[in-house]
Amino acid sequence: MSLGVRAVTAASNMARKLGQSLDNLGKTMEVCKYRDQLVPSTRFVAVDGLSPTVSPDTAFVAPNASVIGDVSLGQNSSVWYGATVRGDVHKITIGENTAIMDRAVIHVAKIQGDYPSIIGNHVTVGPGAIVHAATLMDGSVVGPSAQVLDGAVIEKNAIVGPGAVVTPGTVVKEGEYWLGSPAKLVRKVTPEERHTAMETSLETLELARLHAFETSKDLAQLTKDEEAYEDAMYRDPDYYQPSEEASRKGDVLGQGTPGLIFDSVLTNPEEGLKLKRKQQLAEAGEQK
Repeated sequence: MSLGVRAVTAASNMARKLGQSLDNLGKTMEVCKYRDQLVPSTRFVAVDGLSPTVSPDTAFVAPNASVIGDVSLGQNSSVWYGATVRGDVHKITIGENTAIMDRAVIHVAKIQGDYPSIIGNHVTVGPGAIVHAATLMDGSVVGPSAQVLDGAVIEKNAIVGPGAVVTPGTVVKEGEYWLGSPAKLVRKVTPEERHTAMETSLETLELARLHAFETSKDLAQLTKDEEAYEDAMYRDPDYYQPSEEASRKGDVLGQGTPGLIFDSVLTNPEEGLKLKRKQQLAEAGEQK
């Protein structure tokens, strides 16, 4: 660890202790005891001075996903809810348009063997799957709850079926479908399966962008969305809604146009008669 990193670490520890001391002092002065439980975000975590490198065009990293250490995440890729990408003792490289699905784990090896995890483009790692110090080439698929272990290689457009266990050092050749524990070749990947894998990759990308938009909202936007939802659910559809144009023309101090609700034909019948007369004259003019 470099001198600069040690200095920053020592300063942060001192600041944390000072904050805890002030918090304890504040608690002794409280009349009604209250403790705010704060859960720090673990979305991106540095290890030994190495922080994840995330493309600005990355589609989505879930709020409760963990991307740790020497990790590179390419554009249009996504890391879903509860997933862990842990590059603490070696590097992890994830290419473009790749999806690490819910609760999946990507890890590396350093103690027994020396393997990074290299994941290519258009790869799908299914929910609950484990990729431990392995290589997944472009277009490959690792099914739900499957395991690909140390030094294994999944070549292009190959599929590891659900629950399969690819043992250490195994090579799954291009376009092969493996299944079982330990996993073995059962057949070739069909053109339909290859097409489905690509379609799934594109659909996941669109869904990732939607989730990224929703999870990026602040409290003010969430409150506004909730109010709009309740308004749409419970408001009578015939209730008067001022148009944007009308609001812009007669708006006063951001409160809308005066008279649109209270100065109506219900409270002032004579206004209704005037309006009806205007409509009759307009219709007569159009007929001429």
